[in-house]
Amino acid sequence: MFTFNHPPSSILIVGSGVFGLSTAKALAENPTLHKTQITLLERFDFPAPDGSSIDSSRIVRPDYADGAYASLMIEAHRHWRGDLGKQGRYTESGLCIVTSEESFDDSAQGARTYMEKALENVKARLGLSCGRREDGGQLESLHDPDDVQRIMGSMGGDCGKRGYVNWTSGWADAEAGVRYVREQVEKTNRINFRTAEVKRLQFGPDRVEGVELSSGEILTADLVVLATGAWTPRLVDLRGVASATGQAVAYIDITPDEQLRLGSNPTLICESNGMFIIQPRNNLLKVARHGYGYANFVTFPHPEKPLESGEQITASLPRTKCNDETLQLPAEGIKACREYLATTNPSLAQRPFKETKICWYTDTPSGNWLIDYHPKYKNLFLATGGSGHGYKFLPVIGSRIVDVIFAHDRDALGGELRHKWQWPEMRSKEDHIWTDDWRGGRKGMVLDEELAKTL
Repeated sequence: MFTFNHPPSSILIVGSGVFGLSTAKALAENPTLHKTQITLLERFDFPAPDGSSIDSSRIVRPDYADGAYASLMIEAHRHWRGDLGKQGRYTESGLCIVTSEESFDDSAQGARTYMEKALENVKARLGLSCGRREDGGQLESLHDPDDVQRIMGSMGGDCGKRGYVNWTSGWADAEAGVRYVREQVEKTNRINFRTAEVKRLQFGPDRVEGVELSSGEILTADLVVLATGAWTPRLVDLRGVASATGQAVAYIDITPDEQLRLGSNPTLICESNGMFIIQPRNNLLKVARHGYGYANFVTFPHPEKPLESGEQITASLPRTKCNDETLQLPAEGIKACREYLATTNPSLAQRPFKETKICWYTDTPSGNWLIDYHPKYKNLFLATGGSGHGYKFLPVIGSRIVDVIFAHDRDALGGELRHKWQWPEMRSKEDHIWTDDWRGGRKGMVLDEELAKTL
């Protein structure tokens, strides 16, 4: 890792999503860096239209089977309940977590385990009161379908067999949240914002010598921070470390009466299949899947080898409507969303979708983030691997990233999360990562294969 004996004269952050923008804010507010030139680079005018952080909504919840992330959300939640969450940027309408099985066999064990551990963590780490909401309870255990129906009955269908509801969880207007943080960063007058696409990094034997833009311009910096999300495998070899996977998302128009009926519901997520429905707003309802996703394999020049070497690698990279205007959600994803609507909200099951899209995660084997120096290039820092659960930490993740950047040894920060975020001691034997983190859907889907079935 890189050890700074004095503040770096220049820092270049590539990517202005949740990790990059939050890092820029933390750097800008660090008084020891008042003379450091900080540049934030994004390939599109902000906000990037295909970034995973630009969407109608994201779940904000401490409901994690991993207690370390549950604890980190205690800190983040204070911000969502403060200025960040004002003007509709955060709505604390609750989160109903359920399973859909009548009984628990081996195939349902993962869903049950995740849900039970999440409930244990919010009880132990947040100290929430239990009992019905009308009696002041913040957590309600749902023991049977009747209990679930009592909470989600306005949907009109079968929303689950058992689970719990955490009334202290909620959801954020994703695009509004990153726009607000961007405004706060701009007010510091410390960040040089640039819109340009990175073509490749220029690697020396043990450091990044320069960042080459598509225009041919070369940028240099003492420290380069890659916060490029699912696009990171294009810039550095992450085979066996992290991979891009595409997730199914669909939107449906609803009537004002349906908005009134469904608008006060908690977010519903089914651990058995990864499907979820977030409280609608402005007559628009979102249904999506937190799943193993689609891989989109692309063969391209090895990012860490000279172009003249001719060496190529294959990795999964995002395919979005920004680089493929004809791209549609595969029939498999549409079917999953329709079936979930038919089960939970039958009256909406056949209504045409207003829009469908693929949201790209950067998955790691464990589902933990990758926040660490590259083991070979001492001035290259990676802040990626969000694994589909990074957005809710928008107000705090940047300060943690900066803590890691300036720590003088790997154990300086201590705690559970620092070790979870380290570069792995060994790469996975498989080049492409199908995470072992609990997800819904089928593992192993390839985007082109699924699209071919759609035709």
